[in-house]
Amino acid sequence: MRGDMKPDVCVIGLGYIGLPTAAVIARAGCPVHGVDVAQGVVDTINRGEIHIEEVDLDGLVQAVVQRGLLKASIEVASADVFVIAVPTPFAKDGNHTPDTSYVMAVARKVAQVLKQGDTVILESTSPVGTTEAVRDAIAAVRPDLAMPGIAEGRPDISIAYCPERVLPGKILEELTHNDRSIGGITPRCARKALAFYKRFVKGECVTTDARSAEMTKLVENAFRDVNIAFANELSMIADRQGLDVWEVIRLANRHPRVNILTPGPGVGGHCIAVDPWFIVHGAPEEARIIRQARETNDMKMHHVLARARALAEANPSEKIACLGLAFKANIDDFRESPARYVAASLAREYGDRVCVVEPYAGELPQEFAGTNAELVDIDTALEECGVLIALVDHDVFKVIPAEERQGRIIYDTRGIWPDVA
Repeated sequence: MRGDMKPDVCVIGLGYIGLPTAAVIARAGCPVHGVDVAQGVVDTINRGEIHIEEVDLDGLVQAVVQRGLLKASIEVASADVFVIAVPTPFAKDGNHTPDTSYVMAVARKVAQVLKQGDTVILESTSPVGTTEAVRDAIAAVRPDLAMPGIAEGRPDISIAYCPERVLPGKILEELTHNDRSIGGITPRCARKALAFYKRFVKGECVTTDARSAEMTKLVENAFRDVNIAFANELSMIADRQGLDVWEVIRLANRHPRVNILTPGPGVGGHCIAVDPWFIVHGAPEEARIIRQARETNDMKMHHVLARARALAEANPSEKIACLGLAFKANIDDFRESPARYVAASLAREYGDRVCVVEPYAGELPQEFAGTNAELVDIDTALEECGVLIALVDHDVFKVIPAEERQGRIIYDTRGIWPDVA
């Protein structure tokens, strides 16, 4: 590929980040070959439809598919630029060990179709050193190609790391307008990746080395986790002392240099609830505050469950409405959600006394199977349930007026109803 020709792009992983990324790249005029392991996801996208909930994504995917700029498959295809956006979960060892096996498996598949001049970009949130591990995995498969940081002179392949910084519900906007940190294994790799991202990113793109870019992503989410932990810890202290935490925070935030965040039932999502552990894994003796923040936010989830159980036991004749399963407001993403954990735990204990209200779910998740808990709409919950537990601050919950909540026992973990102490 030379001059102003638009590169062929292969995006591997068509989930919450990969699909919007593929669509935005295609909108910029680059032919995109999307890859996912799920045939159902592939078929859905090729029909111009989407399998996730995200503002304006349906129209964009439909448009780029109709224009022939986005096609999906279960197989990796030859391209000029490869973008890896697959999950990096925990290993099943109980120690929050990062599992990069999906990334490594994709790297080996990409290696099979690489040619001189190609660029490989890892976007998956990863422990420090993963981009170099991707390079090494590719080198093992393709000894005929000169790899950056290993071979002398100009390498055949460029490899870089560039994490997203997006908010669910605003992903398309933020993929385009947010700044990006682009870390190359070498400065030349960073420049090649920079040229690619400038085709569709309007925010500032800052180049650095791959390890610094990997750590930057983890630090951003650990910073947020630590600040949320302060608010959640404060809420538990307030409960112990009989204080209204919302009033305390409101007054404290009048200080010009204080900005305490809003407490909740814990921390969810695949970023803030996961990424800090990657830092702890890399430096377990030094990452003390980061570890404690993770443990505090997990403890808040159990604190909320204990209070909810107490309400259920104190009101045995009342049905219980759990409002929300998502990890944050107005999205359909339930990954690592404390609301989901609390609601499912109550359902297993109290069975058909539990009603779940989640406007972004068509059915209850698997862990509710056999519990006899019921997915209902908000009007049914208000009619049938004497206990309301607000776990997610969806807009549809915020607008319930005081008169419709009157006479009910309420546990508001999100502070969405200011009239509730």
